[in-house]
Amino acid sequence: MSEKARKLFEALDLDQNGTLTREEVITALRTKGPTLAASGVLPLWAVGDADASSALFDAADQNGDAVLTLEEFSAVVDRRFGWR
Repeated sequence: MSEKARKLFEALDLDQNGTLTREEVITALRTKGPTLAASGVLPLWAVGDADASSALFDAADQNGDAVLTLEEFSAVVDRRFGWR
């Protein structure tokens, strides 16, 4: 797991409970995405609309429980963003 994935996860975890929901990912990327991209926490091309955010969530939700753990999230973003 990369440090970038951990930082992004923490930035998206709006309620700071250690997991991400679909709504949390969509809301956080919509509201924080440009700032996260500008600060280098998120690739600029990864700032997308709600459909792109939802697709990222679906790709990461390996066990289908509608909640992302840091491990599920990092496995996908590290690969997708070329961080590992």
